[in-house]
Amino acid sequence: MKFGGSSVANADRIRHVASIIEAYKDKKPVVVLSAMGDTTDHLLEAADKAVAGTIDVSGVEKLHRETADELGIKIEAIDDLLEELSQLLTGISMLKELTRRTRDYLVSFGERMSVRMMAAYLENKGIPANFYDAWDVGIMSDSNFMSAELLDSVWETIPEHLNSYKDGLTNAIPIVTGFIAKDVKGNITTLGRGGSDLTATIIGSAMKADEIQTWKDVDGILTTDPRVVKEAIPVPEVTYEEAAELAYFGSQVLHPRSMVPCLKSGVPVRVKNSYNIESPGTIIVENHTGETPKVTAITCVKNVTLIDINSTRMLGAAGFLAHIFNNFLKWGISIDVIATSEVSITCTVSGKTDLTGLLQDLDHVADVEVQKDKSIITIICDADHSSSILASGFGALAKAGINVQMISQGASKVNITVIVDDDERQETVQVLHDAFFKK
Repeated sequence: MKFGGSSVANADRIRHVASIIEAYKDKKPVVVLSAMGDTTDHLLEAADKAVAGTIDVSGVEKLHRETADELGIKIEAIDDLLEELSQLLTGISMLKELTRRTRDYLVSFGERMSVRMMAAYLENKGIPANFYDAWDVGIMSDSNFMSAELLDSVWETIPEHLNSYKDGLTNAIPIVTGFIAKDVKGNITTLGRGGSDLTATIIGSAMKADEIQTWKDVDGILTTDPRVVKEAIPVPEVTYEEAAELAYFGSQVLHPRSMVPCLKSGVPVRVKNSYNIESPGTIIVENHTGETPKVTAITCVKNVTLIDINSTRMLGAAGFLAHIFNNFLKWGISIDVIATSEVSITCTVSGKTDLTGLLQDLDHVADVEVQKDKSIITIICDADHSSSILASGFGALAKAGINVQMISQGASKVNITVIVDDDERQETVQVLHDAFFKK
């Protein structure tokens, strides 16, 4: 059971999450927690102050002490961590720098305090619980600070540490830090984007759990963003591949890398609503258990830049494409969506991307046109029915007078992607949602 930072942001939310854990205690849950609310941001702010010469942990200390008081618990372990944090900030202040390794050590305090808070509160309620830093249950990583990868050995070390709980030798519920690990030298690392989800999925997969649950504030995965289309409805089931595409293209589901352990183990993931515990949520599985739906969901990403690249030299298709992609690699620019012909490429990148160096390099071999303020609209679907999906979708868009500027289909068997202007984004999603989901 994984709960994010907003789920444990204050005393009321911690009480609520504790009640959910209690409801599942007979199923022997392992709980993974993020840091409380904005704690990670407050820690990074404290680091900036330390580099400038000021040691200040008051923001982090106030949140945790006041929350502990509200919950009626005393947590000596948090006092120890706050003292350790002050010592670290003193070191940062003396050196006047924050290295990647030190940054990972710094932000680990949020998760470490969060699990101690929850374990103490559960114990106070008479529910046996133990807190664990991730490395205490065998979660080890490489030394790529701020974006570490788990070692293959975790598939053996996690069961070594948790089998006694699974086998009933202890009944204390493990409350484990998400997002962090240790390397073989004992340095604390962070797992980068989706790190807490990855912690949950590797524990669930290594332990061969019945299912992995990630708890959010909606009834699972919805057909689209309910802030864009109020008629959005829950999707009962999606595949790992569909969930990955949803995450890539704007939906706040699991980060794609966190699904890698599930692909290996086959353990399903369920997205649940912490405000509606009775809702079944959405289950993420390897393959659909029933009939594959034609369209599963629609996602959107705004503020992207569209780049048209047309060759001005007789390089031939292979030489032209190689040259273009090498330049994207050189400048570390990631492409989201792409369509190609023999000597032309149309692609999208994040609207925040600095294209200065890339455009200077491409000027030698191509005419380049850059168009900003575009949106990516992605139809997560069964591409085996692409003709009827395109007919329905594009017919509805034509009727609404919306002009699609690019289409990409084929690389993935579960999506069709189109590009429109940002100011047409919401209408496009609404029109497509009506076309595919309106009864």
